[in-house]
Amino acid sequence: MSLDKSYWSERWEHGQTGWDIGHASRFLIEAAKNFPKETKILIPGCGSGWEAEALFRSGYTQVHVVDIVDVPLLKFKQLVPDFPSEQLICGDFFALSGGYELILEQTFFCALDPSMRQQYAEKMHELLLPNGVLTGLLFDFPLTNEGPPFGGSVEEYLGYFEGLFTIEEMKKTDLSIPPRAGRELGFRLRKNA
Repeated sequence: MSLDKSYWSERWEHGQTGWDIGHASRFLIEAAKNFPKETKILIPGCGSGWEAEALFRSGYTQVHVVDIVDVPLLKFKQLVPDFPSEQLICGDFFALSGGYELILEQTFFCALDPSMRQQYAEKMHELLLPNGVLTGLLFDFPLTNEGPPFGGSVEEYLGYFEGLFTIEEMKKTDLSIPPRAGRELGFRLRKNA
């Protein structure tokens, strides 16, 4: 299975969007509250963009979203017409450039082929400005070939991030949605120089 643009386009076309929780993740909104409203934020694999909408409507002016498929971005623009078009990016996350102070992770990491996890960690490090933060949720269930979503463990995740980031938090969270309760880790990483 190739988890490429056509795969995700087909999922959107057929309404197979089980990752979409229908509202902003409480964990991510709480995490962003610790940052000033002018913080430059990136949400990769944004899907329906619930977090982007919530942050934008609460006064965050520099929220940038990227998705490999244009369908969710077009829907998002209809829902939030005043959201700056130049901050909606349809393209490959791994081709992005630019510096962000905060990157929010919500079901993007678990949708990538597990062979790309080290590349993900390195790209996040590259995209963050000095002292920038990567925070969000990661699944906490055994990694198998079944997926996406693909699971993993604290030990595996630390192997990708240690050295590139200072691990400020990586533990089970009580801010998961009910179907994911007990199966998610909340994490916060700060970029090392």
